[in-house]
Amino acid sequence: MNNPEHTPIRYLKGIGPKRAGVFAGAGLNTIGDLLYYFPRRYEDRANLVLISRLKLGEIQTIRAKVLAFDQHNSWQRRGFNVTEVKVEDKTGRISCVWFNQPYLKSYLKPQTEVILYGKVELYGKRLQMSNPEFEIIADETDARISCGCLVPVYSLPESLSQRILRRLIKKALDEYLSKIKECLPYDIRQRNNLLNLAKALLNIHFPESPDLQKEAHKRLSFEEFFLFQLPIVLRKLKRKNKQGIMHKVDGELASAFISGLLFQLTQAQSKALEEIKIDMAGPQPMQRLLQGDVGSGKTVVAAAASLMAVQGGYQVAFMAPTEILARQHYEKIKSQEPGVKTGKPLSMELLTSSLDKKEKAKIYQDIKEGKIDFIIGTHALLEGSLQFRNLGLVVIDEQHKFGVAQRLLLPAKGANPDVLIMTATPIPRTLAITLYGDLDVSIINELPPGRLPVKTLLFEQSRRAEAYNLAKQELRLGRQAYIIYPVIEESYALDIAGAKKMFAELKSGEFKDFKLGLIHGKLKQEEQDRVMLEFKTGKIDVLISTTVLEVGIDISNATCMIIEHAERFGLSQLHQLRGRVGRGSNESVCLLVSDGPTAQSSGRLSAMIKYNDGFKIAEEDLKIRGPGEFFGRAQHGLSELKIANPLAQMQLLKRAREEAVKLLNLDARLEDRQHLLLKEKLAQRFPDYEKFMLAG
Repeated sequence: MNNPEHTPIRYLKGIGPKRAGVFAGAGLNTIGDLLYYFPRRYEDRANLVLISRLKLGEIQTIRAKVLAFDQHNSWQRRGFNVTEVKVEDKTGRISCVWFNQPYLKSYLKPQTEVILYGKVELYGKRLQMSNPEFEIIADETDARISCGCLVPVYSLPESLSQRILRRLIKKALDEYLSKIKECLPYDIRQRNNLLNLAKALLNIHFPESPDLQKEAHKRLSFEEFFLFQLPIVLRKLKRKNKQGIMHKVDGELASAFISGLLFQLTQAQSKALEEIKIDMAGPQPMQRLLQGDVGSGKTVVAAAASLMAVQGGYQVAFMAPTEILARQHYEKIKSQEPGVKTGKPLSMELLTSSLDKKEKAKIYQDIKEGKIDFIIGTHALLEGSLQFRNLGLVVIDEQHKFGVAQRLLLPAKGANPDVLIMTATPIPRTLAITLYGDLDVSIINELPPGRLPVKTLLFEQSRRAEAYNLAKQELRLGRQAYIIYPVIEESYALDIAGAKKMFAELKSGEFKDFKLGLIHGKLKQEEQDRVMLEFKTGKIDVLISTTVLEVGIDISNATCMIIEHAERFGLSQLHQLRGRVGRGSNESVCLLVSDGPTAQSSGRLSAMIKYNDGFKIAEEDLKIRGPGEFFGRAQHGLSELKIANPLAQMQLLKRAREEAVKLLNLDARLEDRQHLLLKEKLAQRFPDYEKFMLAG
């Protein structure tokens, strides 16, 4: 029980079984968890103000004693409860008022000493604090950590107050800080001018000064970045020591595919393909990230790479996150398949969860025997019973839809196959290199010639009819349209009209002269496929859909998209949806319909109108949402970044990466005595990474 990292939180005085359960609900199970539960902000209470010196209109902190308490119902508003408390210090008195908080009667009793933090206002002819934050001062411990300093403010677990949480964290620091084990080697701390761990933890919770708080933030951010980078760098170093497949990249099958295309590859596509060829021909296994905006032609590059593997006698596994997208890849690549020209037909299959047992068993057997060269599928490819005869290349589309462990499962079915990961979520290059440090990065940053930018317009809800009229203009020209909704059923809580309800209304109303279809994630796969085929073949003019369309389908005749309740969508999601139109040679429009956007959603919608470039969109989205939500914390391990921010601390992140490379080049298995605590911390933080990276 000496190591706080492993000591159960119930051993801290003041936390019994019931309160331990509350902490567990917030993910705090050990003393270490509590010490790493960082404040979300600070209140500057360094300067307590005497009541006689309070200034009108300013947020200030006072320490006072409760004189009188009164609670009554407002005579102006029925059912409106008013709590008024008079407090005093040695220089004067002031009233504090709260609304609809009757429970305050239990806390603000006469003679109770309190800290009050709030804005001073004028009520009639007297000064008043309205709804101030308050804390009871039971003893001098409360006083020391609640006033006269930078005071930490935490996200509160259920039923806890700031005062109680602060006291418990202070108690944990007093009792366990001396037992905290330093995980960063001394030379790394010295080179980067970092505080030791104990001093950093003390000053992140209860800063001795603003400067020390900044130093503590820097130290703890560096630690998080460093621990995050170690397994990524380790994976890249281990790859260099593996013997991969030296593919025959110049061959008849791949050449026939490229020469048979009805268009020329863009310069960006050609450059990306050349980088992939060099990797595939080399002795180490390829690990490459292919970034490209929606419609930039990543699939063609991946298909060409796949045929390079096939022509040398290897199998290819191509995994997509949804059945619709997997089917589209299959049909697109199949239609361009060059086997007829070369005299060697390509054996290609689609494997999805919706196949019946008999069909699936037949495909499994054919893959095992090597009768299938190229298999495209969904998560079904990860099934443990699926075995490959000679897996040479793994392609993973929309990688952010899969977790880290999932991405490692498919390559494990071969003997160090090459891996190509695709994403249509562009990431600024410096950030991509840092977050995907084990991957080499190729970027397709230009659209095919003739592809026109999609014009984006914003309409308030009251102008929805204008958006519908623009859509009908396109439909009368023989083109097709999408109308996207954020939910399937109607949500009364959010006041959103669902796709099913609006389908019925629009079918008999605004779009009664056109053929409408409905698609959403709750439909059976056969029904989804049927509707999509009807839309693709022109039997449906308007497709009403939910975000199931975010990735997938490519309909060149669709030139208009209406996104209802656009303020409910994330920026990258809006951009992905917009990418479903503008796939042909006709000018396309994306019409955003919004009702009462917030300040944050206004920023998203403005960026959509201003930018068509996915990389610009990504930068704006990162600024608005932050990296955790942008990348999906579960997929990236970003849940471990409790205090660090890759976007705001890029230089610190780069330094952490450089130190990780330097350390692992000297001691890849972290076996030196001075690195054992670091290895222990790494295994504790990233159990999945330990399983895949530190073993063997």
